[in-house]
Amino acid sequence: MKGGINMKNYFKLIVSVVMVSFLMISCQTDFENFENKVFVSSAKVGNLLVRAGDDAPKVVAINTSIAKPEDYAIEVTYKVDPALVAHYNEAYYTETFLLREEYYEISETVSSIMPGLVAGNDITITFTGLADLDRDSVYILPVTITDANIPVLESAKTTYYVVRAAAIINVAANLSQNFLSLNGAGTLRNLSEITMEALIRPDDFPNMLATVMGVEGGFLFRIGDAGIPPNQVQLATPNGNVTNAAWQVPTKVWTHLALTYNSANGAVELYMDGVRRGGVQTTSYRSAVNWLPTGSNPFLIGKAYDNERWLEGEASEYRVWNRVLTQAEINERNHFYDVDPQSPGLVAYWKFDEGAGIVVRDHTGNGNDVTADGTITWKEVSLP
Repeated sequence: MKGGINMKNYFKLIVSVVMVSFLMISCQTDFENFENKVFVSSAKVGNLLVRAGDDAPKVVAINTSIAKPEDYAIEVTYKVDPALVAHYNEAYYTETFLLREEYYEISETVSSIMPGLVAGNDITITFTGLADLDRDSVYILPVTITDANIPVLESAKTTYYVVRAAAIINVAANLSQNFLSLNGAGTLRNLSEITMEALIRPDDFPNMLATVMGVEGGFLFRIGDAGIPPNQVQLATPNGNVTNAAWQVPTKVWTHLALTYNSANGAVELYMDGVRRGGVQTTSYRSAVNWLPTGSNPFLIGKAYDNERWLEGEASEYRVWNRVLTQAEINERNHFYDVDPQSPGLVAYWKFDEGAGIVVRDHTGNGNDVTADGTITWKEVSLP
């Protein structure tokens, strides 16, 4: 019959509508009958990185949740399960040790989810004394749900807290197209002896000059210049510059630089990763170093004369001493990465470990903080 639906097609249409309706009802019924389960909604693995000497307590929280609210209170009990250490080691192909009880305290072990809610109170764990642990070992604290008046989601019932030694340096500053100015008390004066240190990772040397630290026309620790390679360290003074072909800095790797000067005899030495390069050089400049925070030529990090003399790369552990460090001191254990801020003769110490902001603090307490001209790009690193 033209312009209409024949009986065969009409029957097929009715069957299709009935089947769709049945499927929709079935899906709705399945959703309504979905088995609600409790689970840990926080991270499955929590990493606790411990720096040497860091005795500050570390507090973590386990979050408990359900998929949809119930009309009754839900009680969920947690405990530390030593048997799960072997399970973790097998799953992650590693070797960890159970963290002993004296290193942690659990405030309570029951999380309650009230009627109509989907989240319970946090289970809080406080870790203390972790700096006393063996730094060559990795420890684990497995905390798991052991009881609940509702089914438990097996794949999300356990949190593993992994305690390991942190790298000495975990963050550094990228100084590309940036520089920092001394804005502190200006105690960098009358330095008849000096050691300047910097831990740097240059990406490249795109400009003729790259400044490490100092004062243009006064006393300047820099890399590159007209007539020398752009990666070659140079000490610029009011009475001539000092450099050596062996003072060339590689790119794409971290290098510790220590440049020393003695006004009594003009001796200048450069150590790269603790190795003296190029022997003893001599400058005709024989005066004490005076770096001022203000004036036409202030003390700067990453700039001298103009903005095109930045250090293209990352920086950490900038230091100024009022004495000449010996090679043995420079090569002391972990000296490249950390020193005691109260070390004799240390007058300024910028660790570049803030991780945020534009002010880099002087850890000596002498007030020689520096402030960046622009936003600092902070980089996560792991040194050594």
